[in-house]
Amino acid sequence: MSPSIRLLAAVLCLQALAAHAEEWSFTVRLDGEAIGTHRFVLQPAGNGLRSLRSEATFRVRLLGVPVYRYRHLAEERWRGDCLQRLDADTDDDGERSQVQAREAEGGLQLKSPQGESVATGCLMSFAYWNPSLRRQARLLNVQTGRIEQVQWQRLDDASVAVRGQTTQATRWRLSGTDRPLDVWWTEDGRWVGLDATVRGGRQLSYRLD
Repeated sequence: MSPSIRLLAAVLCLQALAAHAEEWSFTVRLDGEAIGTHRFVLQPAGNGLRSLRSEATFRVRLLGVPVYRYRHLAEERWRGDCLQRLDADTDDDGERSQVQAREAEGGLQLKSPQGESVATGCLMSFAYWNPSLRRQARLLNVQTGRIEQVQWQRLDDASVAVRGQTTQATRWRLSGTDRPLDVWWTEDGRWVGLDATVRGGRQLSYRLD
């Protein structure tokens, strides 16, 4: 194969992968004020696997002075709806935590600030980009390494602002975590928003850009 043909084949391959990649980029607001972004990129990883990269950066200011910083980076690998691998690194205002998961016989080997353990069966993280999440009763918190027992409740549908336009969406309440939160999906299952009450009664929201 000539170099030019190899180059063309490589370009076509990259284009095919890009065509199947999905991305969610959210503006994050606290009490209505933008404090940062959270971006997710999902793409094929070969052999029926998918890889997800999640990156969040928040900064809260008071009178123009930064009073809180948050940074989170996670790399996940999925087979179907089952998490197979995780590397997560979080800096929560100076408190650092790292969580790892590796496929093991019958489940996942977890390593986190909580110690080491094995989670049996198919396990999902809080993968809001995947509407199959709503069928799960336990989820892995990739920031802490804890497995949370959760419940889902469908609430009344409503409209949310997505990319400057009003969009009809389904709303599901997730409880069992430290604080309940509402997650928004369109009828075709695309994740478009999240609302939560956080420390001090403040309102945190994600809206798809």
